[in-house]
Amino acid sequence: MLLMLIFSASCGKSEKKEPLYPEPVAEKQVPEQLGKEIFEGKGKCATCHQPDQKIVGPSIQQIAQVYREQQGDIVAFLKEQSDPIVDPAQYAVMKTNFAITKAMSDEELHALESYIYSFEKK
Repeated sequence: MLLMLIFSASCGKSEKKEPLYPEPVAEKQVPEQLGKEIFEGKGKCATCHQPDQKIVGPSIQQIAQVYREQQGDIVAFLKEQSDPIVDPAQYAVMKTNFAITKAMSDEELHALESYIYSFEKK
C-alpha cells in the first residue's frame, strides 16, 4: 500500500499539464510598421505630410534628412520639448497636433520616428 501511494504521488508530480486553451501569443510589431499605422491613423500626420512632396507640412523625406543632418530629436519635438528645425514657419500649424502626439507612449513616438527615418534618401 505504501509503495502504491509513493508511486501515484511521484507520477502525478512529474506529469506536465498543458492548458486546455493556451493564450495566443501576440506578435510584436516592427517599430516601422507601428509608426506607419500611427502616421496614417490616429496620429493624423498624413493629412499634412506626404512621402516626397510638401503639402501643408514638409515631406517625410525632408523631415528625415534635416533631422539626420542636424542630429535633431524627432521624439522630443513631438513631445514639444524641442524647437522645430525643418520648417519653423509652419510651427503654428503643427502646434495644434501636439495634443495628439503628447498623449502617445514613448514606444509609439519612437515608432513614428522609425517610420519617418525609413524615408531617408540613401
